[in-house]
Amino acid sequence: MGNLFCCVLVKQSDVAIKERFGKFQKVLNPGLQFVPWVIGDYVAGTLTLRLQQLDVQCETKTKDNVFVTVVASIQYRVLVDKASDAFYRLSNPNTQIKAYVFDVIRACVPKLNLDDVFEQKNEIAKSVEEELDKAMTAYGYEILQTLIIDIEPDQQVKRAMNEINAAARMRVAANEKAEAEKIIQIKRAEGEAESKYLSGLGIARQRQAIVDGLRDSVLGFAGNVPGTSAKDVLDMVMMTQYFDTMRDIGATSKSSAVFIPHGPGAVSDVATQIRNGLLQANNA
Repeated sequence: MGNLFCCVLVKQSDVAIKERFGKFQKVLNPGLQFVPWVIGDYVAGTLTLRLQQLDVQCETKTKDNVFVTVVASIQYRVLVDKASDAFYRLSNPNTQIKAYVFDVIRACVPKLNLDDVFEQKNEIAKSVEEELDKAMTAYGYEILQTLIIDIEPDQQVKRAMNEINAAARMRVAANEKAEAEKIIQIKRAEGEAESKYLSGLGIARQRQAIVDGLRDSVLGFAGNVPGTSAKDVLDMVMMTQYFDTMRDIGATSKSSAVFIPHGPGAVSDVATQIRNGLLQANNA
């Protein structure tokens, strides 16, 4: 019906290419357009003005001889003022875009190590976009954005990278654990040293208190009982302590304490040793 009335409907976001007897005439914008077929005019084809996306997978090798698959996403559209160039100059724009993407990626990636490829993917995408935009503008296409959406190394390389990462993390964890154990041991040693120091102070004060108590007892007994010497008082105290000790040992069925030498006669020797110790303490 449209051809009968020499009218053509061009959809929104599209443009149509009008020819007359096989020669380009003009670009038809969206809407109802007059195409008089009786004088040889007709629509040779249409082009969409919508944003298009093309994903390109390119396999290449890095500088450290690792094969990777780089996936680039190209977003492009037709330029309205160059719609005729887009229609006539390229029969397959996708193939042309892929060729430029392959060329740029295979020129950039072999200069980088695998780790650098991941770090510099934005620079690679920018290089692809600049090269595409410079080349495709002449053919009536505008490159809006280029993204490197995936970098896929070989499976064995990925497994090795994961193992290296896991080993590095385990090494860090081991160092942290060793450092924590070191701190615990240092703190434990400092605590033991402080405990022994305080225990030594307590023992020294205890012995000093014993010495002071015995001295006061001996002096008090000698003062209240005329004719007794300090030696007599100390012997009596030692004998009393001896029998008290023997009583305590005998009251315990599982006691393993043994006095050597054993016997009341040995008390005088022990008393002599204690008296000498007390005298040395007093002199000190």
